[in-house]
Amino acid sequence: MFRKAFLLILATVLVSGCATQTRYVDPAADDGPVSMSLDYRDFERAATEAVEDMLASGAVDNPDGGRYILVVSRITNDTMQRIDTDQLIKKIRVSLLRSGKVVTTTAVGLNGAEDEMSMRARELRDSEEFDQSGVQRKGTLQAPDLSLSGKLIQRNHKVGREQQVEYYIQLTVTELGTGLAFWEGETPIIKRGSDKSVSW
Repeated sequence: MFRKAFLLILATVLVSGCATQTRYVDPAADDGPVSMSLDYRDFERAATEAVEDMLASGAVDNPDGGRYILVVSRITNDTMQRIDTDQLIKKIRVSLLRSGKVVTTTAVGLNGAEDEMSMRARELRDSEEFDQSGVQRKGTLQAPDLSLSGKLIQRNHKVGREQQVEYYIQLTVTELGTGLAFWEGETPIIKRGSDKSVSW
């Protein structure tokens, strides 16, 4: 009995000693292996390229001065991976906000408000429990000027003994008053590697 317990403990120690140690990765200096699937480095690259192109094109320069109000529309994931498109869109929103050209509304969206508190706070009107001087007045929410929509596409190809996985991150900024696209961009991310690697 003692011998079996000792051998079990010894095996556990040996296995845990051989395991890869967990460590932090600096996203700005990550030179680790590249996967065939989309990862945070791909989203960082796509977001940076999109925002730089938007700003350089002048598409988000409001001729009336001030900042445009942007709403996020549908971002379709047409890849083989389960991707939360908010990971990409959040990077774009943060960069645009920091540019001073655009603010994002969270009071409206295709599936309702991103932040429901904008409307919930207005339900406090005429409540005797709340000081009405601090309650949001009617007509203060701002309607969006621009809409950001897009699509993530994946195409797999066999190239000799390897596979090539092509990702295309397509984005459009639409001026809501006219329905015209003020800006469109596409970031291709092409990866080639072992045909045994999985891309989903």
